[in-house]
Amino acid sequence: MSFSSLGLRAEILKSIARQGYDTPTPIQLQAIPVALQGRDLMAAAQTGTGKTAGFTLPILHRLSADTSLSVKRFKPRALILTPTRELAVQVHESVRTYGAHLPLRATAIYGGVSMGPQTKALKAGTDIVVATPGRLLDHVNERNADLSGVEILVLDEADRMLDMGFIRDIRRILSLLPKKKQSLLFSATFSEEIRGLAHGLLVDPISVEVARRNAPAEAVAQTVYPVDRVRKKDLLVKLIQDHGWHQVLVFTRTKHGADALARHLDKSGISAAALHGNKTQNARQRALDDFKRLKVNVLVATDIAARGIDIDQLPQVVNYELPNVPEDYVHRIGRTGRAGAEGAAVSLVCIDEAKLLRDVEKLLKRPIEKRVEPGFEPDPSIRPEPIQKPRAPRASPRPGEPSRKTLGAAGRAHPAPGRRSAPKPGNGATRHSGTRHH
Repeated sequence: MSFSSLGLRAEILKSIARQGYDTPTPIQLQAIPVALQGRDLMAAAQTGTGKTAGFTLPILHRLSADTSLSVKRFKPRALILTPTRELAVQVHESVRTYGAHLPLRATAIYGGVSMGPQTKALKAGTDIVVATPGRLLDHVNERNADLSGVEILVLDEADRMLDMGFIRDIRRILSLLPKKKQSLLFSATFSEEIRGLAHGLLVDPISVEVARRNAPAEAVAQTVYPVDRVRKKDLLVKLIQDHGWHQVLVFTRTKHGADALARHLDKSGISAAALHGNKTQNARQRALDDFKRLKVNVLVATDIAARGIDIDQLPQVVNYELPNVPEDYVHRIGRTGRAGAEGAAVSLVCIDEAKLLRDVEKLLKRPIEKRVEPGFEPDPSIRPEPIQKPRAPRASPRPGEPSRKTLGAAGRAHPAPGRRSAPKPGNGATRHSGTRHH
């Protein structure tokens, strides 16, 4: 089935064709017709399957049906909430790409940058707002944004928004929206908390789930290398050099660890950059852009990037350290093997992480292949040490609100085509910097 069979406007089909796509992915095939009917929707699919196009295309179609209601009212007609800055950028670029031939305006609202240009865009009038919850509420507080005209609401990566502590912000935003609207929830997974939120938000929704929850991409070859903790850096250098890996996304548990590993790789003659929540928004975007353009070969990231990096045919992901939450392993390795492309995920596992590995394999319902690199055999005399979990940073309170701890911030870069038969604006996500504006 082609996109033309879904009933999308000719202008949208033209933009899709211009990107070289013609066939919808399974999630798009099921979600787009429901959204076009104006029904509420709860959609889940594993990462890399094109969820973003699943809601951007019908939004563009429905809003363009009556442009007389557009920016003349100076009120956005569609609101897309995302958990991270990078994901807001990516979704906004998808809207602009597929709406290039439509008279609709879109604005991205996120923290880490000046509010000035965002305020100007909001007051000039915009049809579609793609926003992180914190910064959007800042604009509401400053009376820059009027949400009373929203006709379509999307919660993208809804599970991650709850994980990051945004539930209070989300509920406040919902209270500012019209009761009569179309609501769409898209996510890689749906926890019981998400289903509870959906129960209070969605009206007679259609539920779509094209893959079992927490399922890793089948095209990703997974390997574990047992190694002592102090030898991980050297083993990583050897694997990169021996296998000629030219583009590698490496995950660490901590910001300090990401910085230290990037420095070690640079000293070993491998160009590397670190990506984590202590970086400024501009520095984070620059690191992502350099990685995509192969100006650096290795991007060392904390889990802020686990659902946030969408790179066409990223060949290699390395878990330098396993995540504390096994579901995050699935999202990490989901950065490769996207939209049918092949990929590989390697995990360097020391004795300290034996339980974490068992948790991952329990989630996957199968063991992961173990491979010992000659010269890096683990020392059986080394005893495990407890793993220190990263502490949630304290967020700055909003005016009139008490201080609170939240998780949160950063996610995905702009969209990259994967399989050339379908638009695959991706997903994102991820641990949060602790800054006020997400």
